[in-house]
Amino acid sequence: MERRNIRARLRAWAGELKTNLQALYLAARHPETPWLAGMIAAAVVAYALSPIDLIPDFIPVIGYLDDLLLVSAGIWLAIYLIPDHVWKACRDEAIRNPIRLPKNRSAAVFVVLFWILLLALLLSLLLHSE
Repeated sequence: MERRNIRARLRAWAGELKTNLQALYLAARHPETPWLAGMIAAAVVAYALSPIDLIPDFIPVIGYLDDLLLVSAGIWLAIYLIPDHVWKACRDEAIRNPIRLPKNRSAAVFVVLFWILLLALLLSLLLHSE
């Protein structure tokens, strides 16, 4: 009985996570979203959808915990920075019209290139700061 309850709660949490990520995607593109909030929202969505993790998922427990903690913390921070009326509108839109993300290789290549460029930028900043 308790097992079913845990599964139901996990499914509800996963559905909520999906809705929040879709709402963040919409909020990142919303004209009233502040620049910093939009960048954080876009980064959280990109990280959540990215095939590249900071800690690979094949490492037991820790590999999934980084996703859970980083994505949850990023969602919280983005929601905190997004104006309430914008978040409510984007969340309502995500619930009414769920986004069906295309599954194609060009999107995956784009995400991988994005992370490579971001890493190169960070390395460049670190090397030039010394």
